[in-house]
Amino acid sequence: MPNRSLQDLLNEASSPVEMLRNSQTGPNPYPGVPPEYSNWRDEQEAWQQTCVLFNQSYHMADLAVRGRDAERLLSHLAVNTFDNFAVDKAKQFVPCTPDGYVIGDVILFHLGEHEYNLVGRAPALNWISYHAETGDYDVELAFDQRTALRSDGLRRSYRFQVQGPNAMAVIEQALGMTPPELRFFNMTTVQIAGRSVRALRHGMAGQPGWELFGPWADGEAVREAILTAGEAFGIRPVGGRAYGSNALESGWIPSPLPAVYSGDSLRPYREWLPADGYEGKASLGGSFVSAEIEDYYLTPWDLGYGHLVKFDHEFIGREALAQAASRPHRHKVTLALADEDVGRVLASQFGSQRERAKFIEFPSAVYSMHPYDAVTVDGESVGISTWIGYSSGERRLLSLAILDEAQIEPGTEVTLVWGEPDGGSSKPTVERHVQTEMRAVVSPVPYVESVRKSYGSTDWRKLGVA
Repeated sequence: MPNRSLQDLLNEASSPVEMLRNSQTGPNPYPGVPPEYSNWRDEQEAWQQTCVLFNQSYHMADLAVRGRDAERLLSHLAVNTFDNFAVDKAKQFVPCTPDGYVIGDVILFHLGEHEYNLVGRAPALNWISYHAETGDYDVELAFDQRTALRSDGLRRSYRFQVQGPNAMAVIEQALGMTPPELRFFNMTTVQIAGRSVRALRHGMAGQPGWELFGPWADGEAVREAILTAGEAFGIRPVGGRAYGSNALESGWIPSPLPAVYSGDSLRPYREWLPADGYEGKASLGGSFVSAEIEDYYLTPWDLGYGHLVKFDHEFIGREALAQAASRPHRHKVTLALADEDVGRVLASQFGSQRERAKFIEFPSAVYSMHPYDAVTVDGESVGISTWIGYSSGERRLLSLAILDEAQIEPGTEVTLVWGEPDGGSSKPTVERHVQTEMRAVVSPVPYVESVRKSYGSTDWRKLGVA
């Protein structure tokens, strides 16, 4: 049988929305690490109180781009500026469609002259690969697939993050010296356990921390050295269950649906994408339902990336984004769900009542690759929630939401519609249930005060990494 494409799947489906809502794929897995090293509550609280080691070596895809046209290719595809993007810097890389909708976002590392690496979910990496193959670019690509989609158990690189209030003390102990001062999203090279390690200044948990990476064969020695160095500082390795909930506190939306399922200009791309790839197996879930797939597409402003859009270069989507720049935009917020309503939903799982609400999994309540729940005021739609889960450190069920400008003031009361209509879709992660509502209060993003203060004092918009 000839290789089937994403376009072939769409040709056979009644609509892109129906195909994605009834996809048999659940949420993204976090393979390679145990679900819990201790318990997810203590692991969550450690990134606020002491220190954690995130092992990111398995669940993200990795694309190396080398060659004299590497920057020309990447600049043509990104809304970001490449002005002053020197070696040993990194940035959030955001590509858009010609209509100005986000395909995905990944971290872009500038490793050397004409040498870049991009790490994250596959849609943005697929977009880059397509243009490199079909365009006139002198580049070489090396795609390193995530562990869930390979059988050899190997990767090109390991990738760890040391985060939390004690992170830099742990790093100092592991280095045997005072760590060099790094500005946010800047890199250096250090020695740990006798291995050469690249280090990126990061801060997902609200305090200065480092992301460490290097050759796969060195990973276990570096990991053991970090854990040994961290024993006196309360370090905890974080398992797969807690890892997925970190975004709730830091305010990063992991799950924009790649905006590639419609539009004549993208048909050649859909014909290039395989049927069994990320886009073909993606799933939509939640209470927000529209017959139009375009209603699920997101702009850079929706995701909090409006400040990254720079019109100092030509890039795909530039004209559409220039027209949209002056219009009103939706904004990213955190929703703090009402404890009483969360308790009511949980209580519906017990007793003899025949109808129950959609189960709330802890700590991450996400049950599809791309969750979209409706947010309303007085029954009228005001936006969507697109990541939801429990924070042990905050003792709250939180959600990341994208709301109309009129509803973003902290303290505003809104309603999150929980559960899918008509008893639920055919996804295996969805049991038969009834929709219900949970009240919520609009809150800042990031939700955790220490993270807000950290991001405020190390604002990448002012550090040349936009």
